[in-house]
Formats: sequence, structure tokens, C-alpha cells
Amino acid sequence: MPIYQLTDDIIFPPVDGAEDGIVAVGGDLLPERLLLAYKLGIFPWYSEDEPIIWWSPDPRFVLFPERLHISKSMRRVINSDVLKVTFNQDFEGVIAACKKMPREGQQGTWITDEMELAYIRLHELGHAQSIEVWKENELVGGMYGVDLGSVFCGESMFSTVSNASKLALITFIKKFKQDGGKLFDCQVHSEHMVTMGAEEISRKEYLTFLPD
Repeated sequence: MPIYQLTDDIIFPPVDGAEDGIVAVGGDLLPERLLLAYKLGIFPWYSEDEPIIWWSPDPRFVLFPERLHISKSMRRVINSDVLKVTFNQDFEGVIAACKKMPREGQQGTWITDEMELAYIRLHELGHAQSIEVWKENELVGGMYGVDLGSVFCGESMFSTVSNASKLALITFIKKFKQDGGKLFDCQVHSEHMVTMGAEEISRKEYLTFLPD
């Protein structure tokens, strides 16, 4: 089955026609297209030498805030004063650090220059958030993602000291839950997130959480 090729029109094909999770290729990363994609359960993920690839995997890997698992060791980290957490204080610093962070089993990064600029623009428009973790005024961890209201789509996280990215996630999930958040979208499976309570649900169920 041929993969749908996007044009300049800001539209996507139905996600139930995704081929191995791929909905379409091509297009651009304009804010309007990105926001439409996320609202339809689609996200971009590709390498620098590839066209933009748009995904909607089935199953979807998610974390329900009420099922967040916090280990005893992380509770000690939370209760200490060694690391400080802030929100939306250095989005550019967080995405730049995520871009540079080496990933096991990956050569290079999927956060291309184009993607970095696109998500910074989304942040400037109020649609993307960052969580920063500081140690003695140095940025040592954090995460960023796209805010859809009741759903938050986590894009990437980084850590240069032990537990910094976990602290960013836990702090965010607690605030997200208090603010009425229903679902944290991890997008694709990772053992790291399994230990935090993440699980797989069907694409069909995932789509029911998205705003109209």
C-alpha cells in the first residue's frame, strides 16, 4: 500500500490507514500542521537524511497520571534540596540538550535543526512546554512536549546527573494531574517509562482522549 504524500494543504489522511504506524510523508513543520497532527494523534519522527515521516503507532505507549510509579529512591530525591525544578524557564536549553544527548542504539539524533526550530516556535505560541532541572544553577535535566490540554505529548528528555529526567517527569505529572490532565503520551515504548508506570493502549482508545 503506497504511503500518503503530503502537499502544501494542511491535511492528513485517516490514521486507521497507517502502514506500520506511518500515516504520511513530506509536508512541513509549520505550527498549523504540527498542531493539527497532534490533535489527530499523529507526530513527526525522522532522521536528518529522510523526508518528514508522520506516525500514529498502534498500540500507543502512554502514562495515566494516577498510575505513576515513584520508587523509594526517587522519593528521597524529591525530598532533597539538591535539585530544583522549574517550568518553561529555558525551553531552548532543554531541547538543545535533548538534541545532543546520546541515545543507546541510535547514531545521531532525530531532533533535526528543522525540528528544533519548529518546537521552539510552538513554545513561543504557547503550545509546547519545558520542564527544567537545575543543580547549582546548571541545567542538568529536563523534558519538553506538546500541550493539548487534557493530553500532553512528551517529546524528549535528558539527564546529565542521576535521576534528573525522572524528577522532571514526576514533577510535571503531579502538576498535570492537579490541573486536570488525563493522559501523558509517551508515543513509543521504552523500558525506562515502563518502570514509571507507562503502558500500551490501542490507537482507537488513545484517540478518545484527544480534544475535538
